[in-house]
Amino acid sequence: MPEKFKSGFVNIFGAPNAGKSTLLNLLLGERLVIISPKVQTTRHRILGILTEPDYQIVFSDTPGIIEPKYKLHQKMMQQVKSALEDADVALLMHDINQPIEDFELISNSLKLKVPTILLLNKTDTVKDKSTIEATIKLYKERFPKWEVLAISARKQTNTDKILPLILKHLPEGFAFYPDDSISDRSERFFVGEMIREQIYALYEEEIPYHAAVLVQSFEEKTTLTVIKADIIVSRETQKMILLGKCGSMIKQLGINSRKVIEEFLQKKVHLELFIKVRPKWRDNENYLREYGYN
Repeated sequence: MPEKFKSGFVNIFGAPNAGKSTLLNLLLGERLVIISPKVQTTRHRILGILTEPDYQIVFSDTPGIIEPKYKLHQKMMQQVKSALEDADVALLMHDINQPIEDFELISNSLKLKVPTILLLNKTDTVKDKSTIEATIKLYKERFPKWEVLAISARKQTNTDKILPLILKHLPEGFAFYPDDSISDRSERFFVGEMIREQIYALYEEEIPYHAAVLVQSFEEKTTLTVIKADIIVSRETQKMILLGKCGSMIKQLGINSRKVIEEFLQKKVHLELFIKVRPKWRDNENYLREYGYN
């Protein structure tokens, strides 16, 4: 290990759909966390570990900051709170097209006391370059103690400047995880997330927000992995939508999910999906605990 090895926790905060998960995947060089144009895709705090010869950065993707309406939302915001407590460096992300007033509501609620890097994301959607420059100037004036960088996580514009900014503020220390670790989560967890991502991609309206996925069994055999998972919804009508006409939608969901899981596990998968109706599960403490929202 080099003499001046740096390590620490770099936690990513922002409103829903600011691009936090896209950024984390980019920084890690791995498709670790699920992404969707729909808001509230991220429900868990997920650690992503980047280890190089002279540093280890433990990134943390957090749920988008919202006003809680259900116990599920409260659990999500508790994960944001825990991420605030152990951050060595904060990465704040904000859609450059959204008003600064919206951002101030979030930044004021966080009360950050650590070195902070503000990433104004989605510059690829702004046609006029002078608008970007004026926006950077405005944020630098409003937050003079912070580093401010305009980026596009999707187009990878200016994203090569993020790691050097982080390392400038990262303390010297030791590696928290083995060199080959990429996350603190299990394969089983990521499989459940991948199924949920396909629900976001395939279904409209309220279905993604009312659905949870619970992997009931994960059995690795010689030639394939057998996975059985429950999809939890709140109402019988949602179950019917998930199934689709003659089971067409659940069949498609199974095909799509199996494809991405096989790419992730690098092996053949047999996937079985079951739909369970649990009324008001998003407000039920026991259900939330069972589904991993501790």
